[in-house]
Amino acid sequence: MIPLLANAIEAHGGLSRWNAHRRLTATIVTGGDLWALKGLDQDQDPRTMRIDLHRQWASLEPFGKPGQRTEFSPDRIAIVAADGRIVAERKNPRASFARHDMRTHWDPLHRAYFNGYTLWTYLTTPFLLAMDGFEVREIAPWREGAEIWRGLRACFPAAIASHSLEQDFYFGPDMLIRRHDYRVEIAGHFPATQYASDPVTIGGITTPTRRRIYLRDDDLMPMRDALMVSIDLSDLRFD
Repeated sequence: MIPLLANAIEAHGGLSRWNAHRRLTATIVTGGDLWALKGLDQDQDPRTMRIDLHRQWASLEPFGKPGQRTEFSPDRIAIVAADGRIVAERKNPRASFARHDMRTHWDPLHRAYFNGYTLWTYLTTPFLLAMDGFEVREIAPWREGAEIWRGLRACFPAAIASHSLEQDFYFGPDMLIRRHDYRVEIAGHFPATQYASDPVTIGGITTPTRRRIYLRDDDLMPMRDALMVSIDLSDLRFD
């Protein structure tokens, strides 16, 4: 493990503490401009997000209407009723985004897949980068105001569903995650910058509770008037 990643993991609580936990649950409220571009309504109601920490699995509820939840894994997305009945299901969900651009409308399963892989990626950062199959290297730092944020580029393994094959992560002087850059492949490969802030520590693990995702220009600058997605987390707990 390269020193930058090792230091970042330690600052967020360390692998030993992380490996002692199995599942994370949080209350989530989302907003931003992406949903309207995708032909979707987005309310400000809180929902419950659950992820497994050591395999790529996630669930959000309620979804669509009370009593329904999602079940996400890289090769399957489903909407499930409270009694276990499958309301809708799609195998190989990534293929359903072929030829999509930023304004291509999504159906509920598109949205559920996006919710699943994004929240799993964000909530497991930076620990996921120590999993088998990831290739990481240090890149040029980023200056943000008076601070210098050290950068790490990760090449994701094919088995992990995420935004793009290559993603960049930036860590502040305290080695906590500050910024996350990627291209959203399933929506026309648009470039995005995510700012992560307001960290809390639960069960020895430190994680941001506020995330703001903006379009990014060719100079790696966020376009502050183009807030694509906002994410606010609360009531985080390990199960």
